[in-house]
Amino acid sequence: MKTVVFIIGLSLLLKASSSAQGKYAQKLLNDLMENYSNALRPVEDTDKTLNVTLQVTLSQIKDMDERNQVLTSYLWIRQIWHDAYLKWDKDDYDGLEVIRIPSDLVWRPDIVLYNKADDEFSGPAGTNVVLHYNGEITWDSPAITKSSCVVDVSYFPFDYQQCNLTFGSWTYNGNQVDIAMAMDSGELSDFVENVEWECHGMPAAKNVIIYGCCSDPYPDITYTVLLKRRSAFYIFNLLLPCVMISFLAPLGFYLPADSGEKVSLGVTVLLALTVFQLMVAESMPPSENVPLIGKYYIATMIMITASTALTIFIMNIHFCGAEAKPVPHWAKVIIIDYMSKIFFVYEVGENCTTPKREKSPLHMEESLGNGSLYGSRRHQDDGHYSQHRHHNGNREKANRDSEPGGLPNGGLRNELPYPEKVAPCGQACNCARHQKLVRDVEYIANYFREQRATCIKGAEWKKVAKVMDRFFMWIFFIMVFLMSILIISKAT
Repeated sequence: MKTVVFIIGLSLLLKASSSAQGKYAQKLLNDLMENYSNALRPVEDTDKTLNVTLQVTLSQIKDMDERNQVLTSYLWIRQIWHDAYLKWDKDDYDGLEVIRIPSDLVWRPDIVLYNKADDEFSGPAGTNVVLHYNGEITWDSPAITKSSCVVDVSYFPFDYQQCNLTFGSWTYNGNQVDIAMAMDSGELSDFVENVEWECHGMPAAKNVIIYGCCSDPYPDITYTVLLKRRSAFYIFNLLLPCVMISFLAPLGFYLPADSGEKVSLGVTVLLALTVFQLMVAESMPPSENVPLIGKYYIATMIMITASTALTIFIMNIHFCGAEAKPVPHWAKVIIIDYMSKIFFVYEVGENCTTPKREKSPLHMEESLGNGSLYGSRRHQDDGHYSQHRHHNGNREKANRDSEPGGLPNGGLRNELPYPEKVAPCGQACNCARHQKLVRDVEYIANYFREQRATCIKGAEWKKVAKVMDRFFMWIFFIMVFLMSILIISKAT
């Protein structure tokens, strides 16, 4: 029971104390505002400088518009100054030391953001001020500011930015209102992390500038917000796709020419890179500083354009027909003999261990011989054949002498009607028939030889094109690799 009575008595005492303090606060406010004017600078001597202490807390980076070069930030701004006309003796007001009153009742310094980039004027919020008995006034106000920021996107997306927030009095010069820094840097203890930017500091510096219009000094305090872009998003969405697409370009040289898709692949890759380039250009400011990733895109597009042009040139070599000239000797030696071994270009069934005499038909041009099918044997007389028609051994010798030189698999030996197979008749008849058969066989052999030479010539041009394809494939692979290493080294 005693405890309950004690609690009730204590609550009544606190209520009476608060009501009494409220009465003194109201009386104090009426006394302070009786002859007070918030239009004039609150100093007893007009020649005296009023000192204002400024402290800025960066709470959040709301947006960074690189294209328009505008930084949107959320700030807490604290201003402290002394008002010579808002002092009281705390003993006269029941020990009241601090009161909070609306900020529009007192004089406030006209400190604004100099590099403001907002279309509409939006100053600090009209929050209450904290008034101390010694005349010190503390004004804490939040503000969402849009400030101009010179954005350098040369190393995008691995760039650092420095954005300035310059605060100063708009109408008072340094002889009337002086600004001092509460700290050497902005406060970041309550900073809310941004998904795109990292804040690495906010150093502050005081500047005193004499403008051309006036001879009086104008002090200001400049806070430099040090920002670093978080590049993971751009690496996975812009850079890596570009690198992978770039490695597709050299593979166009590895694609067989007969597929008909070599040029289509190069054009498709070029269009894909153009889309990514447009995405980067839309977010970047229109300036002379080309972003690092933009330079990489442009270099890759130039490389793909060159590869497509080379592909068209090599396809023309590949599809050389019978009308084309033979492959020059220097091309045979350099490209077919040496470069084909370096780049491991072999025909079907051929490898690096195949002896030269067993290699592809490109080196068997002499297999049919340079003379006619029967050489010097075709003018032998008919008596030679009739004499050996009844002797098998001599007939085999005649067959060996009259067979085409170097024909593989016996050539036409087992299939052409030799004169000894002709039915016996008069010597004149056999001679005429034999000469006709020789002319026919010689015509067939010449035609076969021409067709074989045409095929060999086409195969040589195709091998030249294949070796050049493999050569440019490795050249462009090295170029893509070096460009990727270069952009990574510049970024770090």
